[in-house]
Amino acid sequence: MSTGLLPNGLARAAVRFKPASFAGTFVALAMAAMIISACGFLAETGVRASVPPQRYAAAPVVVTADQNAHLITGSGEDRSDEGDTVPERARLDAAGAARKARTVPGVSRAVPDVTFTLGSRHGAAPLTGHGWGSSAFTATRLRHGTPPRTDRDLVLDTAAAKALGARTGAEVTLTTPEGARTFHVSGTTRGPSGGGHPQGPGAWFTDARAQALAGHPGKADALAVLTRHGADPATVADRLRTALKGTGLRVHTGQARSAAEDTGVDYAKEALTGLGFSFGGIAAMTAVFTASGTVALSVSQRRREFALLRAIGATPRQIRRTVATEAMFVAPLAGALGCLPGVGLASWWFGELRARGAVPDGLHLEITATPVWTALGTVLGTALLAGYLAARRPSKIKPGLALSEAARERFRPGIIRTLLGLGALTGGIAMARLAATEGGEEAANLALGVVMLLMTAVALLGQYVAKACAWLLGLVMRAGTAASELAAANSWAHAGRLASAITPVVLAMAFCSTLIFLQTSEDHATAVQQRAGIRADHIVTGPAGTGLPRTAAARAARTPGVQAATGLLRTEVLVEVRSDGTYLQAAAAQGVSGGGRALGDVQNLGIREGSLDGLRRGTVAVDRLVAKGARVAPGDRLPLWLPDGTKVRPKVAAVYTRGTGLSAVTLPRAALTGHVTSAYDSEILVRQERDADTGAVARALSGLGDVSDKASYTRAADRDRALNAWGNRTMALVLGGFAAVAAVNTLVMTVLARRREVTTLRLIGSTRRQVLEMMRWEAALVALSALALGTAIALATLIPMTQGLFEAPPHIPPLLYGAFAATIATLTLTATALPARALLHRP
Repeated sequence: MSTGLLPNGLARAAVRFKPASFAGTFVALAMAAMIISACGFLAETGVRASVPPQRYAAAPVVVTADQNAHLITGSGEDRSDEGDTVPERARLDAAGAARKARTVPGVSRAVPDVTFTLGSRHGAAPLTGHGWGSSAFTATRLRHGTPPRTDRDLVLDTAAAKALGARTGAEVTLTTPEGARTFHVSGTTRGPSGGGHPQGPGAWFTDARAQALAGHPGKADALAVLTRHGADPATVADRLRTALKGTGLRVHTGQARSAAEDTGVDYAKEALTGLGFSFGGIAAMTAVFTASGTVALSVSQRRREFALLRAIGATPRQIRRTVATEAMFVAPLAGALGCLPGVGLASWWFGELRARGAVPDGLHLEITATPVWTALGTVLGTALLAGYLAARRPSKIKPGLALSEAARERFRPGIIRTLLGLGALTGGIAMARLAATEGGEEAANLALGVVMLLMTAVALLGQYVAKACAWLLGLVMRAGTAASELAAANSWAHAGRLASAITPVVLAMAFCSTLIFLQTSEDHATAVQQRAGIRADHIVTGPAGTGLPRTAAARAARTPGVQAATGLLRTEVLVEVRSDGTYLQAAAAQGVSGGGRALGDVQNLGIREGSLDGLRRGTVAVDRLVAKGARVAPGDRLPLWLPDGTKVRPKVAAVYTRGTGLSAVTLPRAALTGHVTSAYDSEILVRQERDADTGAVARALSGLGDVSDKASYTRAADRDRALNAWGNRTMALVLGGFAAVAAVNTLVMTVLARRREVTTLRLIGSTRRQVLEMMRWEAALVALSALALGTAIALATLIPMTQGLFEAPPHIPPLLYGAFAATIATLTLTATALPARALLHRP
């Protein structure tokens, strides 16, 4: 055999006859491929996300308003337009858009369309309302009666007529945003709501009445454009774009027409790409981080083998080529097999997102080759790079010194490694301090960056950390039994091996603690602020899908025994943030009826500056985090965009501190009129008179809706907040689980590589029990060190963030922390004891 072929032959022989040496590397690379491919499938689905149009399937062209709010900064070449999707729906001028569209050649009809909800009988499903003009592009056809001609007329579909027990000619009372209204049933239609609209029983009104009932007279959700026979929709669409140029309206054809419907595709794209790319990037870094550590450990454990090869004349290039060839044998197969459970993980993730309303039913997971090739390339590159770096020293050592160098582990961290580690440590501390000064969403966004930098510092400075832990805990262990003293000496002498064991366990503890305790801190702060901020004795909420009419708050105030009642309309707005650049940020908002003084009777926002007495149209009150991010104070103008994207600049009347539990932005309800999709109040806060009968007041209010008291009320989290909470738990589960598997994998590899040491201990008279006891002491040292370091990293991340976000220390439930600690200890002890027993039972 020629010398040039020797490395490949050695690599094949090593993989074939010593598979156990590569098992740990195989598992780590397969797990990395699983996470990277799963995130890739989600990201690609988000990029490609689209569903066929449903309601507008028969309308060749659809016109909508621009659904983005635009923040324009600079001028000339420095001009920047930062767009962000509006919280609800931006609408167009129905008459003006239709008039312009009808002048375009090829257009036969332009129909303004609206969709809204109406309450029916108590407990019955809400009705979906439309203008009768939409029957021109849907399957809606009269079965009996006539179309609606007056403001009192409506047409019901079969399901609505059955639910209301109404026939043509009957009168029905429905709940509208303006209160209960009686309508005349002028006709009924065949089947359900037309156009494939799946939003429940339907009702049709005149187009003008429908727009008024929707809460925005003269405005429409979209303009359905019907073309003349033989006209090309694409040509008509181009003409429309020319005719509507400068109006800000958008023209859609083909599959893009679904963008005009409230299908949830835009939200799904944002959620999937955010999870796939943002979390995927962190997950990929974590996977590469742990996999490279495992590969490096596997190579370093074979330093005797490489020393022997150098002693018999193998060149450095041949050693490195051997390691590269081994990586080529192991990595592709590990990556390919890891992508199979990656499909399962992505499918589970996607299903959970759909169950939480973040993904519409018509959207399906994309399984393509791109994420697979990305995962394969990443794990192969990781294996090659980690193996090359780990093999540099064994391959460069002089042949005459190779065996003596390999005989014992030397403490040589390396200058470059040390400098990089100190840089990561400095960067992590600086980023944590930045989080403390920034606060708000910026602080939360820095969380994983702080963890990653501090974890990188632990990995790069691992030998120093291991020496420190071995010295500190060794003080206690040396005072114990012979086994504990031997474990202390062993740990001190093998800092590299100890560092390899500690690092993945620290990673698991740090990630899980940071993500979970950030969520528990937010939940705790929310609960504390709600308890302190809600002065109301009763909270009235309406049926799901609609809400309470605007007049309900006044009716509640007239109830015997009621001192004050204020209606709240909950929504979201966009605020201009001037921190680390200028951008738009979504903020939870509440529109209040009755003014700031009336709000103060039922809600204590914790006013820090200004006063709610001045809260009227043209003013706003904001949480301290919003004020800090926007750099405003009472008396300043706050640039914000209402739910439909309308830009306003209200004057700040007050700054308060309980925005996490209550609402970050408080506006007069009148400021939101005509700018929200649903004009119903979300809830009514009611405060009763001092001597009133609580039960009697609650029974009197039950005619308005569901009544709960302060103790049992918890405001339902909005979709973004609920999804973020679930995302944090999922990230903790996936990253913590991966790190835990990597930790077990590393510990098993570390123990199994000590066969020579265990054999020597047995030959000099140590019993199996003594060896196992020594191993358990070493495992305890690893567990305690990892718990301390992981907790320190989590606290270094959480303390500045929770102080900035909630002005409170992190909320760490003792039982939950104890469960984390017990899990880490159990994993460490088990992953050490089981392979140790296996070694002791070998002949």
